[in-house]
Amino acid sequence: MDVAPLLYKRTLSLAPQHVPASGESSAVELDRLRQLKILIVADHASAQFGGEAALPLHYFRVMRKMGMDVLMLTHDRVMAELQATLGDDARRVIFIADNWVHKLCWRISRPIPARLAYFTTGFVSRTLTQVLQRRVARGLVRERGIDLVLQPMPVSPREPSLMYGVGAPVMIGPLNGNMQYPPAFRKAAAWSAAFEGLGRLVGRGLNLLFPGKRRALAILVANERTRQALPAGLKGAVLVIPENGVDLSLWRRPVEPAGAYQERSVTTFVFMGRLVALKGVDMLLQAFARAREHGDIALDVLGDGPSGAEWRQLAGELGILGTAPGEAGKVFFAGWQTQAQCAARLRTSDALVLPSLRECGGAVVLEAMACGLPVVATAWGGPLDYLDQETGILVPATSRDAMVDGLTAALVQLAGSRELRDRLGRAARRRVESDFDWDKKVIEVLATFDRLRSSPPSAA
Repeated sequence: MDVAPLLYKRTLSLAPQHVPASGESSAVELDRLRQLKILIVADHASAQFGGEAALPLHYFRVMRKMGMDVLMLTHDRVMAELQATLGDDARRVIFIADNWVHKLCWRISRPIPARLAYFTTGFVSRTLTQVLQRRVARGLVRERGIDLVLQPMPVSPREPSLMYGVGAPVMIGPLNGNMQYPPAFRKAAAWSAAFEGLGRLVGRGLNLLFPGKRRALAILVANERTRQALPAGLKGAVLVIPENGVDLSLWRRPVEPAGAYQERSVTTFVFMGRLVALKGVDMLLQAFARAREHGDIALDVLGDGPSGAEWRQLAGELGILGTAPGEAGKVFFAGWQTQAQCAARLRTSDALVLPSLRECGGAVVLEAMACGLPVVATAWGGPLDYLDQETGILVPATSRDAMVDGLTAALVQLAGSRELRDRLGRAARRRVESDFDWDKKVIEVLATFDRLRSSPPSAA
């Protein structure tokens, strides 16, 4: 296969790791699944990038833990991270390098607003990466006898896939999207809705031009709203499987349930995520300023982004800007944190708050639940797929004032009852262990493929 100079290719070390897989599947089925040869194709595979970029990394990690023969095809901008974190398995990753078109798109995008750049120069760059990946994937399928090409990202149901005609069945997803703002907030975001309406029209045409999704063996979706946004004329199966999962070896409860930090009188809430307007942290700050009058509470904000400076200023104006984590009556902006740092911070906190107005997935909700924390979240979008009254508090987004009132009430309620926090947190952990363990999820995806290849959809 002649792929130079399109990629950096690492020597493939194909000796499997013989580690038992978890899950409820039979030993015979697991043994059969371990024999599959998988190629994961993704624009990015990164824990540092966060969001959907972490998804292919989780699939790769779990499949290797199962002892599977799996390769991953991704962009070389994550090469340094993967070589530092994957050890010998980094040799199973094939990296696509930028060419002059990628570099030109990056230069053009620098002065453009991030959201506009994503749908314009970013789309051109991502599509070009898929063009190069498709060429490499065809060679790998032929040379390595690949059984399945899995494309877990991009998770948008409208963005086209170029993974077709590669010589092996293709599964795409789980996808998650078709997300709008709550009705009460749509007027303020009318520009965004208009822009996305144009994007939907363009997406329809692009999926006709690039028929990867229409030809896939199966498309996995996280929920019904995502299914409704898929292109017409699909030949394969459409199945519902949650997009996100949790690595329970990282996101875990404290070893000592009553550690020194938890014994303090201050109830500590945490926000984790990118600091962008749709996350609603401004409403959380206003709610916190009210709730602190009713008890000793603290708020740690983990993350950074374009709205960070504005929200720090707002916290200062409200008299709640702190200088250290866990400070009573104060909000501490901790900046960007690694996943390990976030997990450690959750284990010394009492609850997560996610007031996001447009959250398709909300992996941070599951991560907090895995750490045994209750979650306060907007009753809209992704959190509704994970939370109920047994595991957290959902705040209706009927208006801005109602959101601030609801967040205030939730902070006061949780701060006032250790028993309530513990009860919700235990139920949250049980829910994650049952439904969102990454090990179980990967087995479910592989078993789905195993069934489909034996009895493919009649329309295929």
